[in-house]
Amino acid sequence: MSESNATREIDWLVSVDDHVIEPPHVWVDRVPAKYRELAPHMVETSRGPAWEYDGKRVPTSGLSVAAGKRKEEFSPDPVTFDEMRPGAYDPVARAADMDRAGIIASLCFPSFPRFCGQIFWEAQDKELAQICVEAYNDWMIDEWCGTVPGRQIPLIILPLWDPTAAAKEIERCAAKGARGLAFSENPEPLGLPTIHDPARYWDPVMAAAQDTETIVCMHVGSSSTMPSICSDAPALANLTFGAVRAAGTMLSWIFSDYFERMPNLKIALSEGNIGWMPYFLERAEQVVDKQRHWISKTTMQLYDQKAGASLQADLSRLDVRQVFRDHIFGCFIEETSGLMCLDILGDDNIMIETDYPHSDTTWPDCISVAKKLVEALPHESQYKILRGNAERLFRFTPAEPTGTPGLR
Repeated sequence: MSESNATREIDWLVSVDDHVIEPPHVWVDRVPAKYRELAPHMVETSRGPAWEYDGKRVPTSGLSVAAGKRKEEFSPDPVTFDEMRPGAYDPVARAADMDRAGIIASLCFPSFPRFCGQIFWEAQDKELAQICVEAYNDWMIDEWCGTVPGRQIPLIILPLWDPTAAAKEIERCAAKGARGLAFSENPEPLGLPTIHDPARYWDPVMAAAQDTETIVCMHVGSSSTMPSICSDAPALANLTFGAVRAAGTMLSWIFSDYFERMPNLKIALSEGNIGWMPYFLERAEQVVDKQRHWISKTTMQLYDQKAGASLQADLSRLDVRQVFRDHIFGCFIEETSGLMCLDILGDDNIMIETDYPHSDTTWPDCISVAKKLVEALPHESQYKILRGNAERLFRFTPAEPTGTPGLR
């Protein structure tokens, strides 16, 4: 590798967690005519435009479209499309904003449907909800990702209430180019079975994900919960505490039997941070070593009597660190703690995010911030974390850059 090539390769990053603000036409242009007034559509309210669907009116929070604003201007108050950067909702404008920030490719989570499509799970009319899920996915693949090819990694949502239909939707969308699916970090608070369900509720979904090599992406907050330290903890304390959701998700999956039964299944913990990962991996190893013998003799070892099988990982041969490296990917925006523990994490399972256009975003300084974070690492590790791991995991080859970030 020449020095010029080495330099060029890390002048651009792949962000595995950004967000799209759906434009008003997503559903009304795609559902049958009889559903256009029932499907999600924009209405004017006393506080500005809002989405209307299933008896709800949902405005866009200013914190969801903070890119380009000074921190002192951040506000959760509703905003109009005129008050946000066009890159929030327009794929051509988004590509221009990505060029400016050194983002060669991006994976975007939904906004109005929420992080894993909860709005449709909660809807009364599931026939219409299914149509709306499919319409969103077609828009995501064909328009959001298709308008500027090679810049957006297609991420779909699922009909969470019907795992068989969800599996079919994964297969349909994978054939169209989908690379990831949005799933809940913890389905239980949503009123859905957990991944440990004895009836194997989620098996059709995970089997389809494995068979199509679709990555299961779980955004922090996709359980529709906010961890609370205590009843009167300050808001910023709870926001800081929020990463415990991703930690719980990782541990739940490590100790489940999914990775034993589906060895090619892979998950990404989006916007979950990585600094906590070394501790919990080491703690899990300690727990397995010290506690597995007695727990295997008690009812705390979950067992499906009807199926005659354990509902958990085989503790006699569970290699926590190997499970992590084979199946789990951590994602971070702006931290160094996890990067200082690559002796535990390795450099193959860590990916960068920019969170555009949310209030945590590093835009427009994404590539300079990212390169500063990884500058002490070997060049190969920098390349993996900034783009190589994401390209490999999502089987995505970005469009070749034709300029220098910020100069297009």
